[in-house]
Amino acid sequence: MDLSAINPIVLIASLMVASTPILLAAIGELVVEKSGVLNLGVEGMMITGAICGFAMAVETGSPALGFIGAALGGAALSLIFAFLTQVLLSNQVATGLALTLFGLGFSALIGQSYIGVKPPTSATLILGLDAMVFVGIGIIAVTWWVLKYTRVGLILRAVGENHDAAHALGYKVVLIRTAAIAFGGACAGLGGAYLSLIRVPQWTEGMTSGAGWIALAIVVFASWKPWRVLLGAYLFGGITVLQLNLQAAGVKIPVEYLSMSPYLITIIVLVIMSADRTRTALNAPAMLGRSFHASN
Repeated sequence: MDLSAINPIVLIASLMVASTPILLAAIGELVVEKSGVLNLGVEGMMITGAICGFAMAVETGSPALGFIGAALGGAALSLIFAFLTQVLLSNQVATGLALTLFGLGFSALIGQSYIGVKPPTSATLILGLDAMVFVGIGIIAVTWWVLKYTRVGLILRAVGENHDAAHALGYKVVLIRTAAIAFGGACAGLGGAYLSLIRVPQWTEGMTSGAGWIALAIVVFASWKPWRVLLGAYLFGGITVLQLNLQAAGVKIPVEYLSMSPYLITIIVLVIMSADRTRTALNAPAMLGRSFHASN
């Protein structure tokens, strides 16, 4: 075992790269939940973004266009969820789960011809970090500022806390929630594309491997606060990267235990947080998961 082989600078850079897909998906879901909607289809939107971004980048030769295509693909899938839950008033939990299943199947279908294909290389900036790492941090900062200091953020939070009162004040609840859902879908799509274009980079079926579910857990871990999403994503990414470095350093721990450690730590954190139910309930949007109808 040689722990001196682990370079701290490289470790931090790898941590940021590993965290970016989850960070993007989680901040999008945070905005969705702040509007009072629970979308469990994050995994489906991420995998759809992964293949849409991959296909667009391969066909155009431009990673930037690939990310744009991924955002559009994720947003388009999320709008299906928005129509079903906000217009047809279907159950949000069941619809979100169906969205994930649909996304996994849809991506596998359209991705068959891209298996084994190499995407165009994305440029790096500093310490081997690409632009999307900093875009993710920028989205966190802008989301925090919008939610805390702008009228748009105030309206979004009002809809999430009491949609009937917001409707009585003249705000279009369904339109606001639909916009939030589309934003969440776009962010999830970007997270998926980051996996297929930069982190891996290649297309394989089911390559998100539960990242969407981790993003959902991080929103709860963060108590619906943007900067805590960054902390939660980096915590998960750090554990993921550390276990890979420990394997490379020859630590005598079964690889299965190291591989499961990020998910195990996430579960432990959520269990600890759920023990303080009052605190969690106070931070969660009051209307989270509840359907709105103008006639109510």
